[in-house]
Amino acid sequence: MPATREGTAVPNVTFKVLRNGQLTNVRSDEIFKGRRVSLFALPGAYTPTCSTGHVPRFVELAPELRRHGVDSIICLAVNDPFVMDAWQREQNADELTFLPDADGAFTAAMGMLVDKSDAGLGKRSWRYSMLVNDGRIEKMFIEPDKPGDPFEVSDADTTLTYLDPSRRMGSVTMFARHGCPFCARAQKLLEERGIPHERIYIGDGVTMNSVRAASGAAKVPQVFIGGKLIGGADALQEFLGKLPAENGAGTRAVAQPAAAPG
Repeated sequence: MPATREGTAVPNVTFKVLRNGQLTNVRSDEIFKGRRVSLFALPGAYTPTCSTGHVPRFVELAPELRRHGVDSIICLAVNDPFVMDAWQREQNADELTFLPDADGAFTAAMGMLVDKSDAGLGKRSWRYSMLVNDGRIEKMFIEPDKPGDPFEVSDADTTLTYLDPSRRMGSVTMFARHGCPFCARAQKLLEERGIPHERIYIGDGVTMNSVRAASGAAKVPQVFIGGKLIGGADALQEFLGKLPAENGAGTRAVAQPAAAPG
């Protein structure tokens, strides 16, 4: 596995990019200086994991990354400018910048150039992501040295969790009933903490039997956090009270059925 370069400056090389159909030279300083950049590098355009997982999730989370101080999101690959331009359009990735490292100069200087000849690709980038702050590498997430094409830590969710550690608490969902005061109280507790959540209301295609099956209780609200049943409003208040202060605003959660009355 290539070594981390955290704390060092990004290589200052010249990229050839397509702008308005014309090849243009762009230096690294123009891309990274005075900005906080989230960059993820992958083996190649149109390859399976890159096209179905790596790029789409960064596209999906781009607004969240920007809300957490990222100025631009870059997808880098050792491919030519024309391929990268076509792939960006195919991926509907207007929120991202696709950066072609055609000659591999940047990737080689990063120590990330590897031989993918066994996959028919030749010299390509190892899969990794990093946050660059004003031209210096703040944090790197480098995939482990395993057979095949590991994709475990360079994903968009890992980057976002680094920027907002409170996301580790998991997604939050709440079974509720319209007009239920205990449900309203649980909702207020989550909103006061800035915790995004989903509410599933009884009657909207969901019955109390579903709540009982999921939580073991025929009462609402029932809150789930990270796949774990928390319970009703009292249980939720107790759970949130035990969280560190930094798990406040910005925490992401997806509620699921919980047990215990309000």
